[in-house]
Amino acid sequence: MADTLTFMMGEYEAVFPTDRQYARNHMWAQLQGTGCYRCGFAAYAVRLLQDVYFLDWDVTVGRSLSARQEIGQIESQKAEASLYAPLPGTLTAINELLLKDPSAINVDKYGAGWLFEIEGKGNELLSPGEYLEHLGAVWEVTQRTIKGQMNK
Repeated sequence: MADTLTFMMGEYEAVFPTDRQYARNHMWAQLQGTGCYRCGFAAYAVRLLQDVYFLDWDVTVGRSLSARQEIGQIESQKAEASLYAPLPGTLTAINELLLKDPSAINVDKYGAGWLFEIEGKGNELLSPGEYLEHLGAVWEVTQRTIKGQMNK
């Protein structure tokens, strides 16, 4: 794998390849060509979700998306959540294999577990270092949320 950075989530490591950019909604985006990004879940999101078993899209290829537009849903052992576009652009591909078996998200998040491709500028994406700074800022809130859910 390419060079990586690591963020400690308590005792667990979340590893991030430095050959791509990241979105504040915990997705990675890797440039595939001129202005086309392949996107998937960053290790931080996969660790929090744990064992993804259902994925569904509300959008189709060719659709124009705005940043943070709801694009689908995901269910896992730990959560049910809506999915949002990490950047504005045109959806150019969806990883159809994940609809039948989303387990690749769990085992190969930076490879076969990619979610979709979007053509856009990517101006709002973060460098790996900026993303780690963002994680440091949100980790305290995340821990309180997790502990609150466990104490219910």
